[in-house]
Amino acid sequence: MATVLLLRHGRTTSNVTGELAGRRPVELDDIGRKQAERVGERLRPLPLAKVVTSPLLRCRMTLDLALPGATPVADEGLTECGYGDWEGRPLKELAQDPLWPVVQQHPSGATFPNGESMAAMSARAVAAVRRWDAAVQAEHGAGALWLACSHGDVIKAIVADALGLHLDQFQRIVADPASITVIRYTAQRPFVVRVNDTADLASLVPAPQTAAESDAAVGGGAGGGL
Repeated sequence: MATVLLLRHGRTTSNVTGELAGRRPVELDDIGRKQAERVGERLRPLPLAKVVTSPLLRCRMTLDLALPGATPVADEGLTECGYGDWEGRPLKELAQDPLWPVVQQHPSGATFPNGESMAAMSARAVAAVRRWDAAVQAEHGAGALWLACSHGDVIKAIVADALGLHLDQFQRIVADPASITVIRYTAQRPFVVRVNDTADLASLVPAPQTAAESDAAVGGGAGGGL
């Protein structure tokens, strides 16, 4: 089938302040804007047959800067996880919540208060990507490339599905701001071609932790040092 490039939005103001952005209309910060411009330089030579995006502001801003000539199609299936009452709260505070260890160790059993379950987020995101992939192939052929701009936890869930991993393993995957992850779907199995590709060694510099070092960054995190 076709090949999808999963692009995480650039760094946001919430990534910097250590808050869980959720579905709030947070913007890219100055570094996030530069990240979007740099990833655009990598993407523009590619013959992208379709550009699909989460409807949230930070994804739309990323695409405006990266691919100003594109006409992205918004799909709610790619939107951020519905974190409910966790939205907008500091990650340091959330790390003390009894639900935090569940999100870290058993995310398939985590449902956010007045929000969405991580299992539901995974199911609708995977369904959206596979639906668009089939549509792109039907219209443009099996060699087509297309791009989906989304969020850290969403991309991690899609990658876990492609790797045949249980959702409880998805916190082992990293999707930094403005990173590209590539999956090629076929009739028998998906092939994960690249994961968290930023082509920027600076992203390997560890960032300060907001919780215990072994905990995953809920929402995706701010990436490595710059």
